Amino acid sequence: MSKFALKPLIQALFLATVAGVVISHAQAQPRANGLQTGEAIFEVLASEIALQRGEAGLAYNTYLEMARQYKDPRLAQRAMEIAIAGGSPDLAMQAAKTWDELSPASDSKPKEVLVTLLILSNRWSDAVKPAIALLRQQTPAKQENTLLQLQALLAKAKDESDALRAFYEIASTVKIASKDPGLLYTYAMSAEKVGRIDVMEKTLRDILRKYPNDVNSLNALGYSLADRNVQLPEALTLISKAHQLSPKDSFILDSLGWVNFRLGKNALALEQLQQAFAMKPEADIAAHVGEVLWVMNRQSEAEEIWRQGQKLDANNPTLKETLKRFKPDWTRDDQTAKGSWDGRFAVKVIGLTETQNQGGSGGFTLTQDSLKDVLEIRNPMGGSIAKITITPGEATLESDGKVVAAVDADTLVQNTLGLPLPARGLSNWLRGEVRAGSEASVDRNAKGQVNKISQDGWDLLYTWSNSGRLEKLTMTRSSNIGSIDIRLVFDRPND
Repeated sequence: MSKFALKPLIQALFLATVAGVVISHAQAQPRANGLQTGEAIFEVLASEIALQRGEAGLAYNTYLEMARQYKDPRLAQRAMEIAIAGGSPDLAMQAAKTWDELSPASDSKPKEVLVTLLILSNRWSDAVKPAIALLRQQTPAKQENTLLQLQALLAKAKDESDALRAFYEIASTVKIASKDPGLLYTYAMSAEKVGRIDVMEKTLRDILRKYPNDVNSLNALGYSLADRNVQLPEALTLISKAHQLSPKDSFILDSLGWVNFRLGKNALALEQLQQAFAMKPEADIAAHVGEVLWVMNRQSEAEEIWRQGQKLDANNPTLKETLKRFKPDWTRDDQTAKGSWDGRFAVKVIGLTETQNQGGSGGFTLTQDSLKDVLEIRNPMGGSIAKITITPGEATLESDGKVVAAVDADTLVQNTLGLPLPARGLSNWLRGEVRAGSEASVDRNAKGQVNKISQDGWDLLYTWSNSGRLEKLTMTRSSNIGSIDIRLVFDRPND
């Protein structure tokens, strides 16, 4: 049988199975509205035909509704498969949740799928509860396998700190076998992210008792001690051993320079840190180099290396904490930021084909009060198009008397207005700052003003007035629909 004939056969078998399920439920649980077996089978067949015709949304909704009516998890599973095939992760998660709710408690498969979907969508905090429930019904061997799978997915996380915090909450509910130093090391690093330094240190020492030459654990424990400025002789011993075992590792060399700085050996520390930065330019190494230079009264050099660090990753926690402590003239505290901007926008999308080209223009007002942004978008005649309210956990869009809510502001604007306008983090960008929560690059001019920010796929180019006010902001990016060009011109910038 050819591979092309196999798919219809599988679908036929699936239909037969589902039809049997529907019949059994219809016979065992007759409904008050008189739904008959034939009608139920017809719904299944109609859904599959709709799917073949490209009407995936109709098929998805029918299967999910039937799953809830007949309390059958297999129908919800089918809805989830349709959503995944259609590239709709949010709908897939909704169906997976229903699949899990309808399945017997002993069935771990729905929870495994739900947790994976949540994590692949970077919703680590939402994955904590179902992941813990999954671990509690697994054997120790399966628990370890689940944690190893979660560990592998950490590399895909957009916000590593958030992912590690979730990992700690999940992993701390079970006992991790000491035979896997890599998993224990990840657990130790996740403990550090939630402030459990005691757990981190104990776990690293447990690893080193069994694996005394584990380079990562030697370096991590030594750096932690040095960074907290405690037990410095032991920290030096640990990091020196790690350096001997892996002399070309720039991060270990950074740790060595940092512990020597803590010991007051500034010249040696600077040499080692600069060498580490030359080997692998990283924002946290730049933070360390700058701090040593600052303490040595070489402030201009310190500021230059910090600016280089911002180009690499302006959201690096070590760099941000360092800048907050030393407060160069071109930094500011954005946690209590307030402001208002009025201006005009023009959007141009050059699609992959001529039919995909689109554009638009209008006016906008953005007001910021601490962690709340309100963005009002107007048409060229001044009439209101939409009002968007953005907080850290939610975004709402009000238009034509209707209110729509979503977790992500950018997706909300795109789906509702059809315009690829970046809403999340816009107030930060208008201040010449990066949005927290994702990697970013910042380039500054000689005055310390931001020339360019790259974040979330956008390249932002700034034009400042002589008085230091933002006059124009050009935003460009490439996407799956083509290139996007947005120009903002300000009438009343940040009064």
